[in-house]
Amino acid sequence: MSKVGFVILFVLLLQNAQAQILKGLLKNNNTDSTSSKSVSTLGNLVKGVSTGKALSNDEIINGLKQALEVGANKSVTQLSSLDGYFKNNAIKILMPPEAQKVEKTLRDMGLGAEVDNAILAMNRAAEDAAKSAAPIFVNAIKGMTIQDGLQLLKGSDSAATHYLREKTTTSLTAAFKPIVEQSLVKVDATKYWSSVFSTYNKVPFVKKINPDLTNYVTEKALNGLFYQVAQEEQKIRKDPIARTTDLLKKVFGQ
Repeated sequence: MSKVGFVILFVLLLQNAQAQILKGLLKNNNTDSTSSKSVSTLGNLVKGVSTGKALSNDEIINGLKQALEVGANKSVTQLSSLDGYFKNNAIKILMPPEAQKVEKTLRDMGLGAEVDNAILAMNRAAEDAAKSAAPIFVNAIKGMTIQDGLQLLKGSDSAATHYLREKTTTSLTAAFKPIVEQSLVKVDATKYWSSVFSTYNKVPFVKKINPDLTNYVTEKALNGLFYQVAQEEQKIRKDPIARTTDLLKKVFGQ
């Protein structure tokens, strides 16, 4: 083959290779375009991998509400049982930080039983109050909007619980506080509390102290409730076994 023929052949081969590359690029570009069109925005639909069917906005919001209701009911059942708070180290109600000196002083004086009675009574009050918390808590879930649900579905493992806490803490505290107050009286927590601080305040040269028992137990009881609901939400998001309804399986099976 002459030198000129070789050059012509080389040019033709190069052009063919370039054409194949361009064809491939165009094909990939069309595929990406088609794919982008086939994926709906989160504001409209979310594709469920487990079912292969698109989820409607109503299914998403109802699934999240159901998840919170399931979590709330399980949490209340667990926390309202005997030792629900007292033997759960993650949420057990102890003496408040400002009263730790009180506890140490009394234990050093051999009056640890008084402190133990006060701690047990606070937890019993929280357990008693938790029995009435479910309807208050579940009612707050009804205010969740579709837009909230779309954001929370793709949020963190406890996103729905954090949302609920942010939206309802004030109203839940107002509703929960009188229940706690009644429970404190019912389980003699106020008596033990008064005994502890009356004894401590009689110690010479100590600064008198007596924290608000009702506010403290209310805050700690609600913290424990939200903590437990968050645990249940994480189970539903991560563990298929925890998805006890068809709707939960569909919404969270992604």
